[in-house]
Amino acid sequence: MFRKRRKKKKKRIPLMRLLPFLIAGGIGWYYIETVKGFGVGVGAYALLWLGLKTWLRSHESSRLRKAGIAEVDQMTGEAFERFLGELFKRRGFKVSYTATSGDYGADLVLKDGKDVIVVQAKRYSSSVGVKAVQEIIGAIKMYNATEAWVVTNSYFTKQAVKLANINDVYLIDRKKLIDMILDK
Repeated sequence: MFRKRRKKKKKRIPLMRLLPFLIAGGIGWYYIETVKGFGVGVGAYALLWLGLKTWLRSHESSRLRKAGIAEVDQMTGEAFERFLGELFKRRGFKVSYTATSGDYGADLVLKDGKDVIVVQAKRYSSSVGVKAVQEIIGAIKMYNATEAWVVTNSYFTKQAVKLANINDVYLIDRKKLIDMILDK
């Protein structure tokens, strides 16, 4: 009947994350033999770490920009969303990504001036059905969007096309996606 109260655990930084900074600080201390040397070592490591992280992010972005439809077919759903984000950035949109869960049916939000476009990304091996169109219709009001798009590496069922036409949802199927990829 009575529940045991759990103690709230304080969020702690794991020692393994601090260890490289401590080692870098120790190296700085060893060579300069002051607290300033410790700071120089930690600062140098932090700059190196940030530079590497930035390079990796730009490398991933470049790889996504160069991907073709064969690579798209092998991507995860999340990677497909990032790929579309890069594709739409190239076309001049300001892109923001929604949370992976609780996104109210939109995976990307594109802005182009006053226009707000919600995008549902579906990387499927089979045809995309009505559910994807229903989800993006729900996202229109949630994000105050002026347009809604569903993008897939596959094709849409007849029912999905019919529902999209009735609700002014723009569908981008495999053929249109290939054209967008090739139109650099």
